[in-house]
Amino acid sequence: MIAHCPHCQKKLQLSPNVESGLRMLSPGKSLRITCPKCGEAILLDASVMEAPQAAAKTTDAPPKPRPTNQQVTPPPPPDLSGLNNNVYEGKTIIEDIPKVLILMPDSPNCRLITEALETLGYQASFVQSAEDAMEKMQFINYASVVLHSHYEDSPLEKGIFHQFMRDMSMSKRRYIFYILIGPEFHTLYGLEALACSANLVVSEKDLPQLAIILRTAIPQYEGMFGAIMQEMSVLGR
Repeated sequence: MIAHCPHCQKKLQLSPNVESGLRMLSPGKSLRITCPKCGEAILLDASVMEAPQAAAKTTDAPPKPRPTNQQVTPPPPPDLSGLNNNVYEGKTIIEDIPKVLILMPDSPNCRLITEALETLGYQASFVQSAEDAMEKMQFINYASVVLHSHYEDSPLEKGIFHQFMRDMSMSKRRYIFYILIGPEFHTLYGLEALACSANLVVSEKDLPQLAIILRTAIPQYEGMFGAIMQEMSVLGR
């Protein structure tokens, strides 16, 4: 079991909610928590719960060295064949209207994104530049932020807004569902989203099914991290 944060070495103690979430994980899935001391992300999988039992069976034999030249092959993107057959009915009743900030030039794709988010009850707002977006976020709490990978002239990794989101304090960032959209992404590919410090990535070609994609991704995210975020909010972190 992970006993210390790999970033700051603070001793960790998993709450019952986190342990329950780990037991519910399906194979290949992971749970992301935040270190209460340094705020860095820590990824846990179901093997964390098995570690104490495995430790009781181990001997004092030294671990076998791992090959240094071994390459790890990432899992393939998810199968999206079911999106065209998926349907949803009714409207969600929302007491506090969540706000979404969209950073994308006006275009048919932008209108598809806006319609999909408004269908789910979000109130969309737009900006003229990345600088305007960063200024707005100082005063408004957005439940979600959508960024097109080509919104700025520079590549995504060098864009000032994407860097702004990556550098944001976790006390604020953990409550924002960050969506990256672009032709280079693989829709619902969690590993790609994690590598980009986002919650969801969507390919442009799948934008007609965006409402269904969001109805799949957002409940999964809330089911996995909702209890953790609520607990962190109670602790003021």
